[in-house]
Amino acid sequence: MATELTARLTPRASETWVLVASILGSSMAFIDGTAVNVMLPVLQHDLGASVAEVQWVVEAYALFLSALLLAGGSLGDVLGHRRAFVTGVVVFAAASMACGLAASPTHLIVARAVQGAGSALLTPGSLALIGASFADDRRGKAIGTWSSFTAVMSAIGPLAGGWLAEHASWRWVFFLNVPIAIAVVAICQFRVPETHGKDAKLDPWGALLATLGLGAIVYGLIRSGAAGLSAQVVAAEAAGGLLLAAFVVVEARSPAPMLPLALFRARTFRGANVLTFLLYAALGGLLFFLPFCLIEVHGYSPTAAGAAFLPFVVIMFFGSRIAGATADRYGARPLLIAGPLVAAVGFVLFALPGATGGYLSTFFPAVVTLAVGMTITVAPLTTAAMSTAGKERAGIASGVNNAVARTAGLIAIAALGLVARPERDPTVFLAGFREVMGICAALALGAAASAALLIEKPRLTPA
Repeated sequence: MATELTARLTPRASETWVLVASILGSSMAFIDGTAVNVMLPVLQHDLGASVAEVQWVVEAYALFLSALLLAGGSLGDVLGHRRAFVTGVVVFAAASMACGLAASPTHLIVARAVQGAGSALLTPGSLALIGASFADDRRGKAIGTWSSFTAVMSAIGPLAGGWLAEHASWRWVFFLNVPIAIAVVAICQFRVPETHGKDAKLDPWGALLATLGLGAIVYGLIRSGAAGLSAQVVAAEAAGGLLLAAFVVVEARSPAPMLPLALFRARTFRGANVLTFLLYAALGGLLFFLPFCLIEVHGYSPTAAGAAFLPFVVIMFFGSRIAGATADRYGARPLLIAGPLVAAVGFVLFALPGATGGYLSTFFPAVVTLAVGMTITVAPLTTAAMSTAGKERAGIASGVNNAVARTAGLIAIAALGLVARPERDPTVFLAGFREVMGICAALALGAAASAALLIEKPRLTPA
């Protein structure tokens, strides 16, 4: 019945429903991705969670999303983009319900891991549906519309998470995913046609080794915060290193690798991903620790903490198109050097406020400066990562770059947790937060240096 209904739709009508389903489905992941960090201080007190458990609430989700993101895209090509997308939506919604019902930190961590696996299917699936369903002359506009709405959802996330945590319960952030998921599944069932990729194959060994390797390294870093450099920590880090080395070997020999190592032969692609790792590690550290600083040290309400980062999203939303057009005209390299340098100044500004002072004189200048730096960087960075791969591999190049960004945040939160511990006295935590911001500024400077050394200047064509 559903197949008959979708077959009757005109191409334009089908495209509209594909866009609606993709935006709604992605909105769940984007809202949760930004809302959870703001809820962490409240959630920690409510569940009696330790610092390590709070870290794992974020890391369990990021781990499975980072490790399975590329595999999720390949699975969609094999099984069908609609089927993979709907499966991801259902898994994400079921895990969200489990998150909302969590009675202990362990229960919540496991549910968040399942959420990450669902997001690894629905996130690439949403864009794959758009790419396969829209005509060439309308695809760019559709992706732009999707990007605009996801930016808005990212902005809504902290506000919604903070408001619900303060006035209702943090659990409602997860429960709200269920009706959205029901609507998405219904639209896909009756209005979205199925599409498939070409000659796609799965890489199960690569996905398994990436998950285990990253998991072991993150576990060792988080464990070392509580136990120091114990034998268990050393064993976890060594095992993680060996597993990731095995992952590289498997990918080099696989006929259909989820991480095509050949892409890294291009100097600009290597530079773009080194820059991505360093800059997004810094951003991930800030997004995790800033809510604790605002709520525990400065006495912000969860709603106010959620609103504090709103200028960042607004500037990114309106400035990214300008940055992308500038990169098209002058090349990505100058912007990829300047953007991280401005971002480094922003991280330094986050380290300056004491325990008192109004928002406009303390964190607002830092948020705006960081937003300008990231806005200058993000669109040209995506262009640089994709342009070196060629049109036929632009999708996988973008996926690799996205996976690198997710992995950077995953590792940064675990590693920087050794410096700043939210369970300490607020004065002690403030000192640790300042150290973390100094490290983030250094990472941003490293990102600028990688652009200067590795991103190639555009070649001028003779007149």
